[in-house]
Amino acid sequence: MPTKSKPSAVKGPIDTPDSTVGVETLVAPGAELHQQAADETTQLTTNQGVPIGDNQNSLKAGARGPVLLQDFILREKIMHFDHERIPERVVHARGSAAHGFFECLEDLSAITTADFLQRPGERIPVFTRFSTVAGNKGSMDLARDVRGFAVKFYTRQGNFDLVGNNIPVFFIQDAIKFPDLIHAAKQDPDREFPQAQTAHDTFWDYISLTPESLHMVMWIMSDRTIPRSYRMMEGFGVHTFRLVNAAGESTFVKFHWRPKLNAQSVIWDEALKINGADPDFHRRDLWEAIDNGDFPEWEFCLQTFSQEEADALPFDVLDATKLIPEEVIPLRVVGRMVLDRNPDNFFAETEQVAYCASHVVPGVDFTNDPLLQGRLFSYQDTQLKRLGSANFHQIPINQPRCPFHNLQRDGHMQMGLPKGQVNYEPSSLGEDIKRESQAGGYRTFPSLETGEQLRIRPETFADHYSQARLFFLSQTQPERDHIVAALIFELSKCNVARVRTAMLSRLVSIDESLAARVAAGLGVINPIVAAPAPVPPQDLAPSPALSILAKAAPGLVGRKVGVLVTDGVDDALLDELKAAVEAAGAKLAIIAPTITGVTTAGGQLVPADFRIDGGPSVLFDAVALLPSDAGGAALALEATAVNFVRDAFGHLKVIAYLPAAAPLFVKGGLSDANPDADAGLINLPTKAVADFIAAAEAGRIWAREPLVRNVY
Repeated sequence: MPTKSKPSAVKGPIDTPDSTVGVETLVAPGAELHQQAADETTQLTTNQGVPIGDNQNSLKAGARGPVLLQDFILREKIMHFDHERIPERVVHARGSAAHGFFECLEDLSAITTADFLQRPGERIPVFTRFSTVAGNKGSMDLARDVRGFAVKFYTRQGNFDLVGNNIPVFFIQDAIKFPDLIHAAKQDPDREFPQAQTAHDTFWDYISLTPESLHMVMWIMSDRTIPRSYRMMEGFGVHTFRLVNAAGESTFVKFHWRPKLNAQSVIWDEALKINGADPDFHRRDLWEAIDNGDFPEWEFCLQTFSQEEADALPFDVLDATKLIPEEVIPLRVVGRMVLDRNPDNFFAETEQVAYCASHVVPGVDFTNDPLLQGRLFSYQDTQLKRLGSANFHQIPINQPRCPFHNLQRDGHMQMGLPKGQVNYEPSSLGEDIKRESQAGGYRTFPSLETGEQLRIRPETFADHYSQARLFFLSQTQPERDHIVAALIFELSKCNVARVRTAMLSRLVSIDESLAARVAAGLGVINPIVAAPAPVPPQDLAPSPALSILAKAAPGLVGRKVGVLVTDGVDDALLDELKAAVEAAGAKLAIIAPTITGVTTAGGQLVPADFRIDGGPSVLFDAVALLPSDAGGAALALEATAVNFVRDAFGHLKVIAYLPAAAPLFVKGGLSDANPDADAGLINLPTKAVADFIAAAEAGRIWAREPLVRNVY
């Protein structure tokens, strides 16, 4: 890979989406766009009035070198952004967390000195927080959004914070752009809406002018951003890190979390209705699973590779908008994480936990990824402001579980009692003063760095379309349909026609059919003019591992089945269904006309878990309708019961039913539903409960989707 790029910006043709902004646009070697001020009155400056020549790139030692601490423009911009919210997090404000343990499964001493990866079978504590990014603390769980996936390992050598997301790439390549990205995605500053969504002009305007974001756009428009559960999310460290062994040898690594229950998502209409029915859906699901002893578990996986392997890849491993397909470098399972205890106090633990990308342990090191380099400053700065003190590490949830000693003193909210006269080093006073350790201390990998001090993106970062195309073409047909539908929905919320046109000009370089389908859904009839791509997209081999459905395994473990009942329900059938659901590893919930429950045909009282209006079918993975004859007719008069069935059908779920439920189908406009042609309709008199379980384990009935919504 080239290690240096020419510093001069290359003036390229002003493409269609940018020609209306009224300023000269420069296309740099890294293919990022630079909008130029027309005169001094429109010139961007620092808070001190210093004109800014490049607001897209941090100052680095060479194009692929480390970001320099002397970059006062980066530090001022990031610091101001970090301090915008008090005390709520600027991003990842809404979250849930749990305690658990990490268990090492393989001795990795050959590639790292990291103590927690040395002894198979050894366990250490962890505290893991999941979150949404864009919404405020009071927003809803099922917003279409990236999910944070942050793990604090309490190791013998200090705390290691693996601060990642449920998506392996990010929107931007350089941290200096992060405040702009979040400002564009958050509420408009003049009106303070919309909340927890990107379906508005400012976000898509920014994306249309930031082609490096297109790969991430494919991910956020996919079902990955509406997960079924935190327990069913993958996690990624996003960046390329280093592992360093005792001999000082470096191995590149990407970190992955793979859920034992497999990655699963809901569909968009379902997400909207879950947000109304239970805005705490993910929080509740995680809490109840742990409370019931169904402990969530993930495999800890690594992609490891050498410098030579990195050089042979068709992209730059320092580019956070790129991933390495699992088919190219397979995942290596080296550990597992189990969450087995809920927090005792949400504020003291979940709210006050402070994750910092700079918190690493000996054997784990950084690379020159410019997004990662900026995070090393930003997270620490954010915690100082959010938690009010440089002593935030003394809060119990943030304290290391190993001995920790230093000569730092005083400060706001000092909770320790440092003793003695000496608070400096070296010193000859005080016998118990702690000293540095060359033998056991943290050592940075001695990477050779050379190059001029430049604000520039390397040319190896310039391909913005190939991996976006890879992701889209690696999806199954239903998943592609959902990406198209999401783009249509989001762009239809944009009031400025230029934004929609600009996005179509980008999408066409990802896939012509994708752009055409989105255009059809938007009602755009004019030809789509492709924005110039500085690097023509490559056709990469599809990666089935990028698809949720392509690698889905059948099963109901960790799922919920809702059964709608009335007085007179068949005792034996209900008992058989409950036993079968629990044998499959799922939970059965009773939905009834009243919360007291129903009386069975045999005279038994069955308490309800939900009243009908509080237990819509969107809360369950499969449903059964077991009313008595009189009960079915009565339910047909209840809109909530009719919607229960209509939504279950529309959300492609498996439905078991008795003939007594026929009035619900009729009232819901589903009288033409054909159980002979629809594998998800299980008529219990003619089929067995076992057939229902088998169909539910297979998942949603995707063949039904074109019957219930337009597919462009």
